[in-house]
Amino acid sequence: MTALENPARRADGPGRPPRRVPFPVVDEVSRHCVQEQEPETVHIEVHLPGTPDPGRLRTAFGEALRRHPRILVREARGSWYRRRYEWELTDGPDVEVVAFPAPERDALKRARERSLRDAPPLTASPPIRMEVVADPETAGDSCVLFLTINHTALDGPACLRVLATAAELYGGRDNAPAAPPTRAPVPAGTSGAPEQRAAGAGSPWAAPARVAHGAPERSTGNGMLVAELPVPRRPKGAPYTVNDQLMVATALMIAHWNREHGARPRPLRITMPVDDRPRDMTMPMGNGTRLVEVPFAAAELLPGGVGGGPGGSGGPRNLGPEDLRPEEIRELLRRTSDRTRALKALSRPQLGHGAALLTAPVVPVAVRAALTRGLRRAAAPWTSTTLLSNIGRVPYALDFGDAGAATAVWFSAPARMPRGLTVTTASTAGRLHLALRWSRTLLGPGDGARLRDLFERYLHATQDLRPTTEGGGS
Repeated sequence: MTALENPARRADGPGRPPRRVPFPVVDEVSRHCVQEQEPETVHIEVHLPGTPDPGRLRTAFGEALRRHPRILVREARGSWYRRRYEWELTDGPDVEVVAFPAPERDALKRARERSLRDAPPLTASPPIRMEVVADPETAGDSCVLFLTINHTALDGPACLRVLATAAELYGGRDNAPAAPPTRAPVPAGTSGAPEQRAAGAGSPWAAPARVAHGAPERSTGNGMLVAELPVPRRPKGAPYTVNDQLMVATALMIAHWNREHGARPRPLRITMPVDDRPRDMTMPMGNGTRLVEVPFAAAELLPGGVGGGPGGSGGPRNLGPEDLRPEEIRELLRRTSDRTRALKALSRPQLGHGAALLTAPVVPVAVRAALTRGLRRAAAPWTSTTLLSNIGRVPYALDFGDAGAATAVWFSAPARMPRGLTVTTASTAGRLHLALRWSRTLLGPGDGARLRDLFERYLHATQDLRPTTEGGGS
């Protein structure tokens, strides 16, 4: 049951306490594992060709919050022996949400740093902040809307829905979501239950590869790099999606990076959020995605190893991912498509059955918090290698009238250790907007630039791979 499906607990009438909603599983697990060194923030930046009027924007965003009331929450106070965390639903914001900081040198860089560092507190409604940042080094009247979300309460797609409502209220223009892209039919000959196809790359109990350490910074927190790339092309009728191309590019990027840093080949597991919510005004707020893990055997990411056994070492030792032939990349895309399709078809709780059991309110929440943190530390070696969050084509025009429509939208997801690296993508106006975010205890800025180059290289390698007519489809 999601937070939106839980009945709010308040009798009508004056003098009654605020309505309360129990934390759903995702929120509770996130709340247990809060770390000041690496805040759980989601960063969104929306680039506009003009600058909206401050008063009108504040009014429009405030009204958008009220039209999506589940976002107007703060954590309710409670005793140490309470059985649940609870959200208090408020009638309006407790604080000013929209800010217009004065222009400064490196304004965008500093705004990104604030978005990764300063999580909106859970004690004040709503757990989201917006900064309208003008970059004095950019010609014209353009600006960037920086939104920072406390991920314990909200995810990126839900926040984007609220922003689309604000854009419609501000500009008076339709911001209804575009129809989602359709996936090609399942190729003939695909067989087996979803569970069998999803588990096609080795045992889930094997510890996956970690991202190899680069040249980390001495400071804590997250670093980030954003880039704009072409949306990868696909042959007409290809059974795989752009998301599958991004997944393969991410796997090959990490395999190449690890090989450069002397790590032996190991299986990879890449966490992928799946969001089945509607994008219209009925979209439930909160953390609404479920997480699945896409596996890759080590052999699949090396030449000659696509047909090898799970966890194998692939081809000759002097060859690496950069030596994969087009037909091998095509086969890797086909396998990845089978797995992602099967994983999306599975019906499972957002964080799995174990998390649902762990958050059952049978003991005080403080006891569950200590147990959750202990299990998280113990399970660190089995945590997935990285997270790829592909928002896909941004479904809203984000048209702010006199300030114009969005020309670029970037997202980034938290990059706490032991993963230490997340890849987030979205596409707007035919361009792919990539954000690499990393833990500073794992990587440094130069490492981020190298990973971006590798990602671009392997994403390009997935393009226009024409199917052959020879047997086996490879």
